[in-house]
Amino acid sequence: MTTGGGTGRRLTSGRKRTLSSRRWLERQLTDPFVIAAKKQGFRSRAAFKLSELDDRYRLLRRGGRIVDLGAAPGGWTQVAVQRTGAGQPGGGRVVALDINAMEPVEGALVLELDVFEADSPAHIRAALGGPADAVLSDMAPPSSGHAGADHLRIMGLAEAALAFAVDVLAPGGAFVCKVWQGGTETALLAEMKRLFRSVRHAKPKASRPESAELYVVATGFRAAQSADPPEDDAL
Repeated sequence: MTTGGGTGRRLTSGRKRTLSSRRWLERQLTDPFVIAAKKQGFRSRAAFKLSELDDRYRLLRRGGRIVDLGAAPGGWTQVAVQRTGAGQPGGGRVVALDINAMEPVEGALVLELDVFEADSPAHIRAALGGPADAVLSDMAPPSSGHAGADHLRIMGLAEAALAFAVDVLAPGGAFVCKVWQGGTETALLAEMKRLFRSVRHAKPKASRPESAELYVVATGFRAAQSADPPEDDAL
């Protein structure tokens, strides 16, 4: 996480840093979402992305059961805990998963787990005490510098996350995952439309304008896979 600082603050020393590193640090120090995240106690600026998506699509109701895939460093988990009341009387349950170790988040169950192992869905349903109301994925592979390869890799993660969501979601549940600009691959989007009543793409304001990231938001999970046509305003 960035060390933060006020708007307009500039780096005072960077002789040993590469040009790209200096630019990244400069952007972090002046980014309003980074500054706001530090002030509000969020672990990453990504918290504001989920907050906006929830404001728009009502994904995180109080008392809801939520799964956060690829949760580290925990910004989305913090938002999910706040909005479901997890850890409080009458509140929800939030399970955060990552293949890497992550600092605990009060109110959430944090697991160092490969979500794509065959027994993971059953393990998560047990941890939640039932099916999930929403599965969230902000997962992205490390950038290779090759746009085509990165697109294929992130779509692979999206497909795997969707398969996991189908195994753990309650009827009417929601699924959110990151994709790259250009939207979701045709086959994956068709599968989402078959499984959910509404499928949309969204780019939160907290996503940097130059970033290729986009989010697909699917709501109204059809556990019985009914034949009703889905709503679709995908960009």
